[in-house]
Amino acid sequence: MSRINTNVASLIAQRSLATNNSELNTSLERLSTGLKINSGADDPSGLIASENLKAEQTGINTALNNAQQAGNMIGTAEGGLNEVSSLLNQLDGLVGQAANTGGTSNNQIAADQLQVDSILSTINRIAGSTSFQGQQLLNGSLAYTTSGVASSAINGVQVNTAILPANAPENIVVGVTQSAQTATIGYTGGTLSAPNNVTIEVSGNAGTEQISLAGGATNANIVSAINNVKAATGVSAAVSGGDVRLDSVTYGSTAFVSLKTISGTFTTTAGTADGRDAKVTVNGAQAQADGTQVSFRNANLDVSFNLAATGAGSINTSTGSTSFYITGGGANFALGSQVDENDKASIGISSVSTGDIGDSINGYLSSLGSGQANSLSAKDLSGAQTIVTEAINQVATLRGRLGAFQDYTIGSTVNSLNVAYENVSSAESDIADTDFAAETANLTRAQILSQAATTVLSAANSAPQNVLTLLQGH
Repeated sequence: MSRINTNVASLIAQRSLATNNSELNTSLERLSTGLKINSGADDPSGLIASENLKAEQTGINTALNNAQQAGNMIGTAEGGLNEVSSLLNQLDGLVGQAANTGGTSNNQIAADQLQVDSILSTINRIAGSTSFQGQQLLNGSLAYTTSGVASSAINGVQVNTAILPANAPENIVVGVTQSAQTATIGYTGGTLSAPNNVTIEVSGNAGTEQISLAGGATNANIVSAINNVKAATGVSAAVSGGDVRLDSVTYGSTAFVSLKTISGTFTTTAGTADGRDAKVTVNGAQAQADGTQVSFRNANLDVSFNLAATGAGSINTSTGSTSFYITGGGANFALGSQVDENDKASIGISSVSTGDIGDSINGYLSSLGSGQANSLSAKDLSGAQTIVTEAINQVATLRGRLGAFQDYTIGSTVNSLNVAYENVSSAESDIADTDFAAETANLTRAQILSQAATTVLSAANSAPQNVLTLLQGH
């Protein structure tokens, strides 16, 4: 080298040293932070992907927390319902005990009535006090609300699940293409002749009874005799024109009436007859019907109701359609990583107070209280037991729905979210986290190259001194 104003070798060594030091600093930063991407300059596209994955992780974590809260809330409601179920079973026992009038004194029945009143009061207290984070759970505040229900067409509307996008009311259109029917048999012989003493056997869903009819019995006498054992057979009778009509008390394909002549002459239209289920559509899709009881389920709607069996405008006795609106309510849970209607789960929790469990046909549980129609002092306690049985079924069904929601909807969602979180975290880690094995190798390389560049730079800086030897010869 004979030129000293520009030391090209030194410049090359300086550039190499700067590059090596930059790589060394990058390795040191990645190893100290544990992150491969510490700024946008490290990997612009990787930074974008990493931040999107972090946002998804946050959403999944939130959904997992929401699911945990939902499970806790449903568990709290289940605890209250469990106690209500226990009380209803005790109530059922008290009703059965009071029915044993031959072996139960009036004083004991009065004492049992005090227990009944206490049980009813406790059920109401549980319904009003079971809460989660200040939200009442069993008082009906989480039940779905409806409007426009035509009671002459349908009644007992129970909405179990309904997804209402943007909380807008949903129109439910009910169409009946075939009415439900009772099982029916007719007697066409009119008044029995004087010497024609008859014994008939009447069977229905409740049981079988033999009835003796004296010669000369009129249609009215026959109707009265059959109706006297209606509770035992499940078959009622009425005069229809000049004949007698026997009907099952219930509607549907499981209802039947059988009439057999044991002795004498008794003319009937058939020996046995079955009922018929209604055929119903809900929003154009086929629903399931058991007599006049209808239920419909799909991904966004779970609803049940009864077709009004009689009365003006009934769509059971004459096919037709009606509609109503689900206007809101229900317990709504966000179980997805995004706020999206598809990731929302809803369930209705109806009231379990004594004025709400039971039904409008047989009566409500509150009617078993002192001085009410179905108290233990009533002459016929079969109505009281029917109400208690219905209440037990309603609470058990509600508990089953809540259990299924907790186990399948929430539990399965949690399992799915956990798997999704693992995969998203793995993808984000691949992009943003430091691979220590590779980075320590890069650090070692950068350290060696930096030391070598420093040595070379030192040699390059001392090289121009060789020019002095040329000057020393003069």
